[in-house]
Amino acid sequence: MKNYILIVFLAFSTFSFSQKTDSFILDKEQIIQRELNGLSDFPIYRAYEFQDKSGVCELVLFENRKVISKKDTLNTKIQAICAMNDHGGFRERWTINDLVDAGETNIWFWTKYCSAKDLDGDGYTDPVIVYGTRDENEYIKRVKIITVYKDKKYAIRAVESDLDYGRSFKKDANWKLLPKKIQDSITKLVEKIRKEQDLLLKDG
Repeated sequence: MKNYILIVFLAFSTFSFSQKTDSFILDKEQIIQRELNGLSDFPIYRAYEFQDKSGVCELVLFENRKVISKKDTLNTKIQAICAMNDHGGFRERWTINDLVDAGETNIWFWTKYCSAKDLDGDGYTDPVIVYGTRDENEYIKRVKIITVYKDKKYAIRAVESDLDYGRSFKKDANWKLLPKKIQDSITKLVEKIRKEQDLLLKDG
């Protein structure tokens, strides 16, 4: 009997610690089925669904699409909402809100660099939200990278400028509390953005 209990315990432990997270982008039909449009007054730009040890969650990115033209769509406000499926409804876990600053004309989610993955292998998803702004001359002004770990937000805030005193790259004071694997992953992401977008992303 003791051997049987030990085998069951080991099997359960192996399953628990090897559980993988899963995420995917929702299409328009899936967004309608899950009734995600009611989470915000803004139109949905992209929606993800992920499943981990905490359950099934929806991560939805909204942009207000203030100006829509043939040339471009400009946003003055964005919102990200992470909600958990709860008895046929949704329970909000966390939100991100931002808007254009003085001299900026557009703010948008940089979904090329956003992700919903388990970055440190603990069985929980660590969403990374990246967005940027452009100024009146179409140059990238601000870049923000927000990592969510155990429902707490850890941000990197960067301001691009041709002038040394106008440029900045700051990590939140709590950044060092993130597991090293996550810190290393975000550092690589910053390097990738620098290279692909020809940005400085640094102080002074």
